[in-house]
Amino acid sequence: MQNKPATTRVKIHDIIEARWSPRAFDSNKPVSHEQLCALLEAARWAPSCFNDQPWRFIVCAKATDESGWQNAFTSLVEKNRLWAKNSPVLILAVAMENFGHNGKPNRWAMYDTGAASACLCLQASAMGLIVHQMGGFDADKTRDLFKLPDDCTPMSMMAVGYQADADTLDDDFKAAELAERVRAPLEERFFWGQWGVTFD
Repeated sequence: MQNKPATTRVKIHDIIEARWSPRAFDSNKPVSHEQLCALLEAARWAPSCFNDQPWRFIVCAKATDESGWQNAFTSLVEKNRLWAKNSPVLILAVAMENFGHNGKPNRWAMYDTGAASACLCLQASAMGLIVHQMGGFDADKTRDLFKLPDDCTPMSMMAVGYQADADTLDDDFKAAELAERVRAPLEERFFWGQWGVTFD
């Protein structure tokens, strides 16, 4: 399997260093119910404004609910279908737009749902699973297929499973799978005290 640890200026936790977003999934290796519970528990304990927990996750496991999985799969853009077809689990992350305690708009809902999703991804990495988050899906289609309420925003579709060899991918995806991971240097994205003052 392809390991691509992050290249960092200082040592970071092994789980964060190891986490990345492969596209090669083992279609023959299902994710257990217990494993899914662990991923959702990790998401459940994410921080959120007013502890509102605005996230909702719709879990679609191919082995136990093929129609739900198919609904999630058909909402993906064609390019993502080419590789996500091998993922045993697809999870739709949804942000509720209003606070539960007063019904007012929650402008932090998307941020908090992202935090919960990150916790899920890190838990997966710790368990030897992989997650690939996708923005390439039809949000309106997920509203219809999953009967979502009006006051929510579908945020991402996540493919979850075990990693397969990069050779299982088409050539274009295989090249990306094998390419080096890159990030902008710290000084381009992180600042001291005010905007534009380089963190060094």
